[in-house]
Amino acid sequence: MFATVAAEVGELLGNDVTGIIRLDPDGMASAVGGWSRSLHGPLFPIGTRVDPDGRNVVTLVSETGRPARIDDAAESSGAPADFARARGFGSVVGVPINVEGRLWGVMMAISLTAEPLPPDTEDRLAGFTDLVATAIANTQARVELRGAAEEQAALRRVATLVARAAPPKEVFAAVAAEAGQLLSADFAVLGRYEPNGTALYVAAWTRTGRDFPAGIQVPPGGRNVHTLVFESGCPARIDDYAAVSSGPASVVGKEWGFRATVCMPINVDGQLWGALSVASMNDKPMPSDTEDRLAGFTELVATAIANAETQAALTASRARIVAAADTARRRIERDLHDGPQQRLVSLALRVRTVQLSVPLDADELIRQLDEVTDGLAAAVDELREVARGIHPAVLAEGGLRPALKALARRSAIPVRLDIQTGERHPEPVETAAYYAVSEALTNAAKHSGATVVDVHVATRDGRLHVGIRDDGRGGAAPCRGSGLVGLTDRVEALGGQLRLHSPPGAGTTIRLTLPLTQQAPSEHTD
Repeated sequence: MFATVAAEVGELLGNDVTGIIRLDPDGMASAVGGWSRSLHGPLFPIGTRVDPDGRNVVTLVSETGRPARIDDAAESSGAPADFARARGFGSVVGVPINVEGRLWGVMMAISLTAEPLPPDTEDRLAGFTDLVATAIANTQARVELRGAAEEQAALRRVATLVARAAPPKEVFAAVAAEAGQLLSADFAVLGRYEPNGTALYVAAWTRTGRDFPAGIQVPPGGRNVHTLVFESGCPARIDDYAAVSSGPASVVGKEWGFRATVCMPINVDGQLWGALSVASMNDKPMPSDTEDRLAGFTELVATAIANAETQAALTASRARIVAAADTARRRIERDLHDGPQQRLVSLALRVRTVQLSVPLDADELIRQLDEVTDGLAAAVDELREVARGIHPAVLAEGGLRPALKALARRSAIPVRLDIQTGERHPEPVETAAYYAVSEALTNAAKHSGATVVDVHVATRDGRLHVGIRDDGRGGAAPCRGSGLVGLTDRVEALGGQLRLHSPPGAGTTIRLTLPLTQQAPSEHTD
């Protein structure tokens, strides 16, 4: 577009060279469009950047915002003047290009002779600058719209991870990658602060192809963005990292070639949790809107952390409830065994002793005593079954293998056991697995019409895997009072999973996995 406009200006006005200059945010002037009547190549090469100092058309227009001309090159100075003299420029006229009320650049008509350009050159150039300004505004609007769409798409991808409660580490990695790519940065680092200000890098992304050292700890101190954010709780930026930064974090940044960096705080429940930073390897400062664009990502990180901490607290609470219930079950089982059960056994023995002293011809008394003895024995058996249902002593004493064998012996349906683990596991894990098998066998006997139940138990990848399958009629559902809801709560409270597959007519399969090691609370948010 700029080249076409420059050529049109030159042909219409009859000047020798046309140039379009953009005034950049860093104060430099960049050639973005040019045309030359010369057959010896462009006299206004695109991409040239100069510092608009001294007295010349570019500085006059940028300082006043009005058209300017210099007809004698000897009256000009500064880098643009040196550029002009080196190419034999004579009279130069420049007019401002204003886009949406702000000075965007300069359009220049240039002569290669000593004759001044016509006095109406300024007015004639102005008509073209309005067209250029409109085209630039439309282009910027399209770019901004495309940028906004890309930003929303990036935020939406991260928000989807947060909404489905993805592990924090997955969210952190996605945030670093999305933020770095969206902002055209060379690095993006997400760090968590320790109480003393040490930054633990929990996720990192880089455009360089090298692996940035996520997982390292960087102490506070000096002048660097991580220390500035920790001390102030506010966004921080350093535009000349190599020259003005210091401290341990600065050493890491300089080793990786940081030149400019911006860092945003991450606050969770009103407390500073960490920071998200992006860095560039070129000399230009990060764009002025970098902080605002990072804010959307830091809010999503804060939400993910808060959700993970809430879930961790909920899981811990559920685990405590399950543990308390199991403790109460063991106490009740022990009290029943040591109290009423022993008392009933003692009474039965006393009745037997009394029977020995009864005359042989007292048939009716003997019969009644036999009934009492049988009743006491039945009561002991029933009480033992109740105690076993509350908490099986064989599980606590011998572990999962003998407990499951006892269940299989008492099952109303034949059970084929395949137990590939013989070692003891954490008590909550064994208890959850035992009750899952017990509930499945009870349900199969009551509802499935099955002829056999297969039970498979194994350890793999640090987890206990239990599978229970029957060949019954299927159609089981947790909502029908099968006890699976309570089992699911118990399993999930331990960080495990329970899955039910029960298509009608094809039997029922229950699979559960239970971690054999308990996660520390901090792992939920690292």
